[in-house]
Amino acid sequence: MGVTLSERAAKHVANFIAKRGKGVGVRIGVKTSGCSGMSYKLEFADEAAPEDIVFESHGVKVLVDPKSLPYIEGTELDYAREGLNEGFKFNNPNVKDQCGCGESFNV
Repeated sequence: MGVTLSERAAKHVANFIAKRGKGVGVRIGVKTSGCSGMSYKLEFADEAAPEDIVFESHGVKVLVDPKSLPYIEGTELDYAREGLNEGFKFNNPNVKDQCGCGESFNV
């Protein structure tokens, strides 16, 4: 199943990497944090680590560390504009509960 990007998210990542002039894709993971237990990590990756699991979506590489994969397997990362706000949105089918602010979740 893996981790995927929506077409909008892939275009945003590809454009950002092009502007930076370097990078191989986006790294997605989770960390223990917040009132619900876990939060997402998202960063642009300049290179793949040996342990990374690499997926490709709309021509963009998505790198995931093996410890995070069970929590985000099946997740689609979207890039959404809602009113005056815009940013990445995690559509994670594994989430059982999340905090009111939407910053953390549990599975």
